[in-house]
Amino acid sequence: MAINLLRDGGVPLEQQRFTWRDLVQAPYSKLMDDAFTRVRVILMNGIESEALRFSHACARMNAPLQRALAQVRRVEQHQQTLVNWLKPADQDPLETTIGFEQVAIEVTASVAEKEPDPYLAQVFRFGLLEDFDHLYRYSALMDRLQGKDANALVQSYSDIVPGRPTVIEHRDPLDDLRKPYDRRRAAPLTKLHALTIMAGEHQTHDYYMTIGPMFADPIARQLYAEIASIEEQHVTQYESIVDPSETWLEKWLLHEAGEVYNYWSCVESEGNPRIRAIWERFLDYELGHVRFVARLFEETERRDAAEVLPQRLPEPIRYESHRDFVRETLRRELTLSAAGTEFVDREQESEATRAYRDQMNSQGSPSETVAAGYVWRPGTELTDPAKRVRTASPGSERRAA
Repeated sequence: MAINLLRDGGVPLEQQRFTWRDLVQAPYSKLMDDAFTRVRVILMNGIESEALRFSHACARMNAPLQRALAQVRRVEQHQQTLVNWLKPADQDPLETTIGFEQVAIEVTASVAEKEPDPYLAQVFRFGLLEDFDHLYRYSALMDRLQGKDANALVQSYSDIVPGRPTVIEHRDPLDDLRKPYDRRRAAPLTKLHALTIMAGEHQTHDYYMTIGPMFADPIARQLYAEIASIEEQHVTQYESIVDPSETWLEKWLLHEAGEVYNYWSCVESEGNPRIRAIWERFLDYELGHVRFVARLFEETERRDAAEVLPQRLPEPIRYESHRDFVRETLRRELTLSAAGTEFVDREQESEATRAYRDQMNSQGSPSETVAAGYVWRPGTELTDPAKRVRTASPGSERRAA
C-alpha cells in the first residue's frame, strides 16, 4: 500500500465518529495471537497517548489553536480508548510489562537499523541495550512471583538474557541529554523515528509509575521504582533529539504524520484480520488529521506543508525478531555509557554520574537482587516441580496425592 501524505485525504475529521460499544471491542488473545499483535497494540496506545499529551501542552501555550486542537484531540481520545481496551483482562500487569519491554526491544531495533543519521542510530542502540536488560529483570520477577516463563508471551522472538546491567544504567541528568536533529536537514524518517520511540518510552514510564505500587512484594515494588527511573532517563534522551526550534504547528503536523506512519506499519504487518481492520480504519482517520492540520499550517504559517512532510512514507517499521542485530549490538556496545551528549566507554563516565549512581545503589540494587541466580530456561512452570505446585489450581496437590 503506497501512502502519499500530501494527497491522500483519508476520512474527513467531521466524519470520524464513535459509539460506546464501538470503543470497547473484543481484545486479542494473550497466548493465541502472535506476540507482535500485543507489541503493536502497546505501541499504538503509546502513540495515541503522546498525541493527547502534545495536544494539551500545545493548547496551554497557543490560544488561537485551542479550537482546532480540541476537535482533533477528542478523536485521538477515542482512538486511544479503543486501542487500549484491546488488551485482554486476563493479561496481568506483569505480563503487560513483559510486552512493554518487547516493544522497546524490537521496535527500537527496527528503528536503529534503518536510522540514516549515524549519531541518532547510536542513540537508539544505546537505549535498546538498556531495555533489553529490563526484559531479563522482569522475566526474573515473573519467575519469582508467579513461577511462569516469560517466553510464553514473547514467543521466542526476543532473547531473555542480561543486557547492559540496569544497576549501572543510572546517570546524572546532564549525561542523558543528546544533540537534536536539525529540522532543516534531517531526513523525514529521522523525525518519525524520534517521535515514535519518544512516545513509546514515555508511555512505559507512566505505566510503571502507575502499576509499581500495586505489587505487594517489596522487591517488585523496588524494581518498578528503579526501572521507572531509567525510563524517565530514556524519555529525557529521546525528547532531546527532537529539534526544539520547530514551531508548535510544525510539531503538530509531524505528530500526525507519525501516527499515519505507525498505523500504516501496523497495517502492513498485522496478521489478525479483525485487528488489522482497526489499524486500517485509524490510518484513514489519521490521514484526515494530516489534511486538517496541513491546511491550518499553511494558512497560519504561510508555508507549504511539503516543507515538513515527505511525499511518500518511508519503509514501515519491521515487526519481526531482531535477535541477530541485538546480539551484535550487545557484543560491540555493552560497555558504553554517556558523558554529556557523547557516548563513551564506562571508564570515561563523568564524576557526576558516578556519584549519582553510587548514591542510588548505596542500599542495594533491586534489579540485581531480583535476578540473583536466575537463568532463563524454557517451560519454567512445566519443568520445575516446585513451580508446578505453586501455579497449580486450588486443590490440585490433594488430587495429585
